[in-house]
Amino acid sequence: MKLKNAIENMGEISAIDIAKNIAENEGIDWEGGAKFIFSVIANDIERAPGNIGGKNDTKQDVIKKWLLKYQGGFDGRASQRISNLPGTVADPIIEKIIGARLDHLTDEDLNKIIFAHPLGMSAENILGLILEEYLSKNLIANGWHCAWGETVKSVDFVNENGSLLQIKNRSNSENSSSSAVRDGTEIKKWYRIKADRTEYMWPQLNKICGTDNLSEDKFVNFVKKILRSNPGCLAVEDGSPWK
Repeated sequence: MKLKNAIENMGEISAIDIAKNIAENEGIDWEGGAKFIFSVIANDIERAPGNIGGKNDTKQDVIKKWLLKYQGGFDGRASQRISNLPGTVADPIIEKIIGARLDHLTDEDLNKIIFAHPLGMSAENILGLILEEYLSKNLIANGWHCAWGETVKSVDFVNENGSLLQIKNRSNSENSSSSAVRDGTEIKKWYRIKADRTEYMWPQLNKICGTDNLSEDKFVNFVKKILRSNPGCLAVEDGSPWK
């Protein structure tokens, strides 16, 4: 059974009651945010992730899986995670191509470039997680809760008043085409920086979230704090000249 079918069969109120009981049994902080996130999908099953539930799962099983997914997202936030090293090695021909075009580069230069590429990719891979955690910490006072673990389709933050928010890092990031939920609530959308120029959109997010506390300078300081306290968040290959 899929989560969507389970909620549909149980109804909103029953689904929320069962989720609350399971959360308490699993030691998941229901009042701290889970109840607001789960209520979104209980109210609109089209927001339920489609990848939760198998053919032998009961209604309780799929709700438990959702809660564990939510908790797993929280436990794997940037300040806590140890990122994996790249699973592939660079193709030696890449170094030859760059060297052929820029023949003034030394072998040491080329080696640094080859190692710099996966390092940059690793940084990009955790950027969204750091942004998510920064917003979570700074918006909780305004009633916003993070939908950890991608537990609501096309929604990243939920407000206690029912408002929904989708965040992206750049203006050219993929956005969901679906922007309204069943009760007519519009999903607010925001991105941090424009893709074609260095223009940050923090004033727009401050307005959406009812605060004046968000800025690029504060985000940069948060990034530095995360990496200082948890260096393993950014995977760096053994043998890297940058290590």
